Amino acid sequence: QVQLVESGGGLVQAGGSLRLSCAASGVNISINTMGWYRQAPGKEREFVAAMTWTGTLNYVSSVKGRFTISRDNANNTVYLQMNSLKPEDTAVYYCKTLGPWDFGSWGPGTQVTVSS
Repeated sequence: QVQLVESGGGLVQAGGSLRLSCAASGVNISINTMGWYRQAPGKEREFVAAMTWTGTLNYVSSVKGRFTISRDNANNTVYLQMNSLKPEDTAVYYCKTLGPWDFGSWGPGTQVTVSS
């Protein structure tokens, strides 16, 4: 059974930084593509970033140059470093498995609030 647990969210001023963590169990993140998504109030959940099992990185255009996805294979954890945060980054951030070994598992999410 795959379990994902996000942490690291919080309240930060615009221009600040946060690092989110996604601790995974039941799936080996070094051979599985992992992604970060977010959902703002009243909006649909959207893709933010992904790291394929080969190490290729993908980002939504609105976070390019500000967010960085990475992983620690030894701790089976995926990170999202978020710099230069903006109020529009406020959302619940979720971790998701994107295959090939596991697809579609979600964590419960972590709240990120950016004040102006």
